[in-house]
Amino acid sequence: MTREGTVLIVDDNRSILAALRLLLEKYFARVLTLPGPNALDATLREERVDVVLLDMNFTAGINTGNEGIYWLRQIRARRPEVQVVLFTAYADIDLAVQAMRDGAVDFVVKPWDNDRLVAALRNAYNLSRSQREVKQLKEIKRELTAEQPMFWGTSPAMGRIREIVEKVAATDANILITGENGTGKEMLAREIHNRSRRSGELMVPVDMGAVPETLFESELFGHVKGAFTDARTDRAGKFEVADRGTLFLDEIGNLPLHLQSKLLTAIQSGQIVRVGSNTPRKVDIRLISATNRDLFGMVAEGSFREDLLYRINTIHIDLPPLRQRREDILPLSRKFLERYTAKYQKPITGFDAAAEHELVEHAWPGNIRELQHAVEKAVILSDGGPITPETLLLRPAAAAVQTADPGEATLEQMERTMIAQAMVRHGGNLSAVAQQLGITHQTLYNKIKRYGL
Repeated sequence: MTREGTVLIVDDNRSILAALRLLLEKYFARVLTLPGPNALDATLREERVDVVLLDMNFTAGINTGNEGIYWLRQIRARRPEVQVVLFTAYADIDLAVQAMRDGAVDFVVKPWDNDRLVAALRNAYNLSRSQREVKQLKEIKRELTAEQPMFWGTSPAMGRIREIVEKVAATDANILITGENGTGKEMLAREIHNRSRRSGELMVPVDMGAVPETLFESELFGHVKGAFTDARTDRAGKFEVADRGTLFLDEIGNLPLHLQSKLLTAIQSGQIVRVGSNTPRKVDIRLISATNRDLFGMVAEGSFREDLLYRINTIHIDLPPLRQRREDILPLSRKFLERYTAKYQKPITGFDAAAEHELVEHAWPGNIRELQHAVEKAVILSDGGPITPETLLLRPAAAAVQTADPGEATLEQMERTMIAQAMVRHGGNLSAVAQQLGITHQTLYNKIKRYGL
């Protein structure tokens, strides 16, 4: 067994401390002990403790458990990420109920059963680890929200989308966002989440095209220890991590047909079952999905379940490509320019007139993502002053699908061209593209991401 985490034992019986140290060193990376609670607060400040095993009585002749309840409340108030298991020789149902109400995760009676005690402490550690992960994700979420606020622009199409978002964001309606690659589907999903009643919780993104089929259930629903070869500990899936928040399923059109029923069951029932377990767990999520594919066409051809489509499609928002909102190109370009001149500390004064003309007239097949990369590249190549067409280095739109000259192109360029041509030929149907090229759906998806197609 892999030893992980730190457990702190607080008990006034030194024999118990010694016995528990010998027992628990087999299961935890670090075992700390205290002969009383007076140094508890200082220890929690100085050490990264995951679990406290806390005795409930420290004063001779007093067996009420009030001391344990007091210190439990102190720990939960000052270190809410630390989980507490209470430890007492005097079992009392009312006391156990009070302890659970005050935040204890378990209650173990002396003399203890080794297996029961270890199980209680390991479960408490898994909960502590999960809560730390959630805290880290929330910090990342706050950084993303601060760095990339939604850019609405002035185009009529985006104005209509903004009106829809203002009406539906506060509800729990499932939303399907469609649009070409690079149009900002995840950013729009984050904006909806930030405007919702769930904004204080996480939005958990899942790239459905990047999840291997064999790990689909584990990634989304979690697993218990021993469910499969590498399942060394219990692990929460994305549904549980997103509980009370928003689950964002990106590229949902890439989910194979045989897995769609499993996703539908979880959405309909509002509960999941971890791999290797038989116990259902309730989850409360707001679902936002996104795709660049025609799901209605996929339903007609039998590659996407109609019942799943209507379950995720309470509200449908279609993001327009950048070429259909040209009035937003220059404001977006200036926004990116400001970001990257600060990042790379370049004395750049803006875009010259010729560069602005190229920006507006370019077709932008990669949409906002392509524009962002073009501006970042131009900032890196520029020595200062205004950005010119020579530093923008925009390729003609047709270059993405023209056949490269074998005498000049690299293997990567030729591969990119073949994939782009196949995608045009099959209208974006990735299954047909993969079949034509003789590669797996997963390999194709990875290459599309790599080449920015």
